[in-house]
Amino acid sequence: MAFGVEGTRVRLVPLDADRHLENCYRWVNDPGVTDQLAIGHFPITRVQEADFFEKLQRPGDSDIVWAIETLDGRHIGMSGLHQISLLHGTAKSGSFLGEPGERGQGFGTESATLRSRYAFMTLGLRVLYSEYFEGNIASQRMQEKCGYQTWGVKPAAEWKNGQFRNLVQTYLPRDRWLELNPLG
Repeated sequence: MAFGVEGTRVRLVPLDADRHLENCYRWVNDPGVTDQLAIGHFPITRVQEADFFEKLQRPGDSDIVWAIETLDGRHIGMSGLHQISLLHGTAKSGSFLGEPGERGQGFGTESATLRSRYAFMTLGLRVLYSEYFEGNIASQRMQEKCGYQTWGVKPAAEWKNGQFRNLVQTYLPRDRWLELNPLG
């Protein structure tokens, strides 16, 4: 059964521990996945990951996290809106592809576009914020394709892999997204 926010090759679906927990547990403990993410400083236990899933399944209005699945149902990553403020019309956005073989094929760009459509057209938000480690070319390209614009750099913002890394700060206003996606 197809459900969720669907595109031409991927869909964003609600988290389901039976379908998504094991992949997420594996990905958050894989340095090949977390090296470019501002997460992954400590090992995550299965219990901690299960608690994360449990928390996100409770009613709330500040975070929405989806599993990214291909249309044939393969779970390939995660995407979310965080610190949602309906009052201010803002949220932080982010995603990652956990399966290395699925990177570089446009799945991240499509899932970010779907996430933005939900944020702007369903929630009525006015701007999304995001960030990526300076030098993460894949994230930079994906964000540029989706219309995100750089507004600044936080120098030496995060300790990662033995050094302090700069975080590039980006934003995507609703107007810009609608220019790139006129049908909404």
